[in-house]
Amino acid sequence: MAHFAELNNESKVIRVVVVNNQELLDGNGDEQEQLGVDFCVNLFGGRWVQTSYNGSFRKNFAGSGYTYDEDRDAFIEPRPYPSWTLNEDTCIWEPPIAAPLDTDKVYVWEEETTSWRLVE
Repeated sequence: MAHFAELNNESKVIRVVVVNNQELLDGNGDEQEQLGVDFCVNLFGGRWVQTSYNGSFRKNFAGSGYTYDEDRDAFIEPRPYPSWTLNEDTCIWEPPIAAPLDTDKVYVWEEETTSWRLVE
């Protein structure tokens, strides 16, 4: 199955729909994104961009509220905290301090102190 994200005028994702791969096949049996876009436009109207469930293209799987950055050709989730910066390679927001590696404990980010706090 293929996935397509509908975008508003600010390139924010409104919703993601699933399209049968058959709808993307051209006369030679090759998948073409534009055929999926055309299918979505004919069915729903609007502006559509294909997204990858496993992130094999456009960096991240689109979700409601994400932004499609055309220059980066990537879907980017909303910025979780003002202190976090965008990793240009992955298009994922990163904290200024890496999360603790203690996998058997849970930590949450505290923006006020720009640090991780252990949840007890």
